[in-house]
Amino acid sequence: MPFRATFSCLWCGTSQAARGSDDLAGWAQLCPTCLGRAGDNEFLRVRLRTALTERSKLEERAAERSADEAAGEAIPASDQDDWYLRRGRHARGPVLDLAWQVDLDAATVWLDGLPLGGDIVELAAGTGWWSPLLAQKGRLSIYDAAPEPLELARRRLLAHGLRAHLHVRDAWAEPDREVDGLFTGFWLGHVSRPRLGEFLRLARRWLTPGGTYALIDQRPGSGEPGSGVTHRPVEVEAALREAGFRNAVVTTTSRFFLLGRADT
Repeated sequence: MPFRATFSCLWCGTSQAARGSDDLAGWAQLCPTCLGRAGDNEFLRVRLRTALTERSKLEERAAERSADEAAGEAIPASDQDDWYLRRGRHARGPVLDLAWQVDLDAATVWLDGLPLGGDIVELAAGTGWWSPLLAQKGRLSIYDAAPEPLELARRRLLAHGLRAHLHVRDAWAEPDREVDGLFTGFWLGHVSRPRLGEFLRLARRWLTPGGTYALIDQRPGSGEPGSGVTHRPVEVEAALREAGFRNAVVTTTSRFFLLGRADT
């Protein structure tokens, strides 16, 4: 039964008004007294279980809508490195920050071990946190939709004595060529669930036969605020296969990140 702001209790018949949209009484359509007696009455127990289920479904849908609305809201360029380094407003305390650093190191080692080479494109590169590592593997082009983070990425590469082709380009823009490797770091969190397959098909079109797509992203349940949409490993693996990739493998670090790769 749907939520009712005002109702007559289904057991005792008294008129009631719910305190708000999360008031269990309005979902069960039982007065607080009868709700309290649910442990002694099968009908009341059924109504309570049904109310809990319906309220939970609504909360899940609301959370998913909020996440989808957050998709595409990028961290400002001046703040992106602080997010990676857990500085300032992104600090979560010594224990969580250490766990984050351990996972970040694990993700870096994983990416460094991938057989990426030749022509490599990094989409939505931001300030280029991963760009120096990628630039050591092949001829790197990094793209972002805004010029400000790309300038910071250029400085990062120069500080490492490395070079790359930098261009202002939206991650959703159609590929202008085929390359050997494609990487996205924390981009899928800006891709809503209905569009995940669409983006992965675009990623597939970037790659030559035998090319590799690699991704690092936020894992569900990490507790990291402002992470946008999070996709479960099995969902991303299935979407990669449906997009035409082979050998799709998506794993996780101990707490925070998704690590995924697939071949064409």
